[in-house]
Amino acid sequence: MTGKLKIGVIGAHNWAEQAHLPGYAAHDRVDLAAICDIDIGRAEKMAAKFGIAAVYTDHRAMLADASIDLIDVCTPTATHLPLSLDAIAAGKHVLSEKPLHTDAAPAFDAARRAAERGVRTKLGFTFRYSPAVRRLKRWIDDGTLGDIFHIHGLEQNSQFLDPDYPLRQFDITSPRDRLIPASIVGYGSHLVDLMRWLGGDFSAVASTMRNFVPERLVRGLEGRQRFQVEDGTVALVEFAAGAQGMLQTSYVAIGNYPGIELRVYGSKGAAVARLVTEAGVAETLHLARADDVEFRAVEVAAADLPPGTDLGTPWPELYFRNLIRFFVDEIVEDRPEECTFFDGAKSQQIVDAIIAAHIERRWVEVGG
Repeated sequence: MTGKLKIGVIGAHNWAEQAHLPGYAAHDRVDLAAICDIDIGRAEKMAAKFGIAAVYTDHRAMLADASIDLIDVCTPTATHLPLSLDAIAAGKHVLSEKPLHTDAAPAFDAARRAAERGVRTKLGFTFRYSPAVRRLKRWIDDGTLGDIFHIHGLEQNSQFLDPDYPLRQFDITSPRDRLIPASIVGYGSHLVDLMRWLGGDFSAVASTMRNFVPERLVRGLEGRQRFQVEDGTVALVEFAAGAQGMLQTSYVAIGNYPGIELRVYGSKGAAVARLVTEAGVAETLHLARADDVEFRAVEVAAADLPPGTDLGTPWPELYFRNLIRFFVDEIVEDRPEECTFFDGAKSQQIVDAIIAAHIERRWVEVGG
C-alpha cells in the first residue's frame, strides 16, 4: 500500500498512554486518526495529548469509517475477542492486547476468520520486540548457538508479593475452594510465546502450581480476601525439535519490571537475555562461546532499536514502539506476518496444557 496507515485505537487507559499511543505517534508511516473509549473524557484527554482528530464512544461508529486501516484493541481482557472480531468483520487489520481469549479454541477461530477476510493480525506479546530477544532469535536461526539443547524462561516480578497491593484483572466471582490460575495466565502467556518462538512447538509439559499469599486485597472488594490465587508455576517442557525447557512464572519472585529472563544453551554457545530494568537500563544481553565458557556482555546495535530510543527509554514505550514498527512495516511493505492471532492461540493452548498437567498430576501432550 502507499501513503500512511490510518489507525483507530479502542481504549484510552494507562497502557494505551504508556505504550500503544506513543508507539504510533513516533512512526512516520502512521496517521493516528481516531480513538474510542466508553468514557469520553478519557478519549478526549488522549486525543489532545497525541493529536488525534476523531473521538468516539462507540467502536462500531469508528469501524464504519472506511478510511481507517488498522484497529488497535487496548481494553480489558474480556473485551479483546469481541472487539477484534468486529474489526475483522469490518475488514480492518487488528492489533489486540493479550490474551485474545482465555480459551484456545475461540482464538484459533479468530485467526481463521482473519485469514478468510484477508486482514493481518498481531497480538501484543510485547517482549518479542525486545532488541535483546530479537538478537537472541537471530543467533539461534543463524547457527551461532549451534544445536539447541535447553531453553529456560523465567518471569521474576514481585508485583503482588505485598498482600495490600490490590490484585487486578481478577474475577471476584471466582471460587474460593480451589486454585485459580493467575500468574501462568497473565505472565505465562508471554514466556510461552517467547520460548515457542525461540525453540519451536512444544510437544508435552508437566507442571506444579502454588498459592503463596493466602490473603490479599482484590480490586472491587473491601479488605483482604482469601482466594487461592496461583502465585507461581514451574513447568518442564519437551520441544518437538528435541530441546528441553523449563518455565517459571511468579507474582511473588522478587525482581523489577518486566522481569523476563531467557537462557538458551546450544552446542556452540549460550546466551542470556535479561529484560529487567536496573540502573536505568531496560535490558542486558550476554553470550558465551563453547570454547571460552565465560559470558561477555553484548551491546545492542542501534539498528535493533526503534528510532528515537535507547536502552534508557522506559520499557513499555521501547518495546511497543518496536512492535508497532514491525506491524506497520509488515502491512505497508507486504512482509511476512509474525506474532499473529494464531500464535496467541498456540500460546493459550500451551497454558491450558500446563494448567491441566498440574491438576491431573501428569505429563500432558500439547495439541497440534
